[in-house]
Amino acid sequence: MPSDLDQALLLYFDGQQAKPSTQEQQPQTLNIFPSEPMHVEPSPKGFMASPAAPQIPGPSKKSSSPLSTKAGGKSSKAAIEREGSAGKRGGAAASSSEQDGPRTPDPKTLRRLAQNREAARKSRLRKKAYIQQLESGRIKLAQLEHEIQVARTQGALWGAGTLSPDAALFDLEYERWLGEHSKVVARVRAAAEEHHRPDGELRAYVDEAAAHYGALMGHKSRLAGADPLHLLSGLWKGAAERCFLWIGGFRPSELIKVVLQHVEPLTEQQAAGAFDVQQSARRAEDALDGELEALLRSLSEVVSSDAQPPGMPYGYGQYYHPADVAGYMHVALAMDKLASLGTFLRQADELRMQTLHALRQMLTARQAARCFVAVDDYFCRLRALSTLWTTSRTAQLARGPAG
Repeated sequence: MPSDLDQALLLYFDGQQAKPSTQEQQPQTLNIFPSEPMHVEPSPKGFMASPAAPQIPGPSKKSSSPLSTKAGGKSSKAAIEREGSAGKRGGAAASSSEQDGPRTPDPKTLRRLAQNREAARKSRLRKKAYIQQLESGRIKLAQLEHEIQVARTQGALWGAGTLSPDAALFDLEYERWLGEHSKVVARVRAAAEEHHRPDGELRAYVDEAAAHYGALMGHKSRLAGADPLHLLSGLWKGAAERCFLWIGGFRPSELIKVVLQHVEPLTEQQAAGAFDVQQSARRAEDALDGELEALLRSLSEVVSSDAQPPGMPYGYGQYYHPADVAGYMHVALAMDKLASLGTFLRQADELRMQTLHALRQMLTARQAARCFVAVDDYFCRLRALSTLWTTSRTAQLARGPAG
């Protein structure tokens, strides 16, 4: 049997083993009513806090003292408080920056914004000018349509007798062309009078004047296919201008004489070139005159033929009623010959434009500018002379016969 000393030692060791197990089980006891509040500050945005794994009470090999657990709780609470205070400071800083307002942009940004505003302003101005141009064009078109309708209804314009709608439209276009041509020549004249004007700018004004003459030839070409007799008659010109009319316009060889008087001095090469252009224009004019004379002679023979309307007895009379002309067997041939007059008109206009282009290429920029100014002055004087003649004749008729 064990002795009393052995029993006492056994009890002592049993008590030492039971004491640590009791200390290990104490921290794992679930505290339903904690002494510290369990409120946790929300974590900042973007910070994902992983939930703590629940602890299951049970025996553990390593022991943890209550002091360490309490220290861990205090440290986690201090960290949470630091995060909360940092979040509050960040919110306060953001609110203070919002109250201070946006920062002033750098010079590059300001310059870009200014350029954008200037581009928007110019865009608005262009849009406004375009709208005004469309509105003025619409008004002009409405006026032109009204004038054409009046001309078609009345069948006569400005006392010139019966006029086809195409001829009336051409007369209106020619009047507008004259008004615009005066502005074009005024720019050429101003540029030619400036002695320090570069040749490139002078050449641009000369090209504009030549293109404007081309626009007139386009109007005449359209009328040549519809009503060539109106162009040949010269009723769209003044009385003095009709004295110098040649196949619906000016004679190129005669115009060269007028121009060369205002562009001197010329070099020997320029003088020889001008002489060649004049001789070439004169040969082309003679050829067109011969062909036109042959066409008119053929037309006269057709009209003077002894043919008579079918079904009508011979000797019906020397003059036919206008209603019977439709049955005339040579009417179709005569109409074809009249329509071919448009070909001569187009050829004459092409010769006029070729002469102007030849002079422009042969002369210097300043001489070419003076050339177009001289041409315009010549025709302006003829128109003024026509107006003066018509006015004087009207005044004389108003006064009545003398005595």
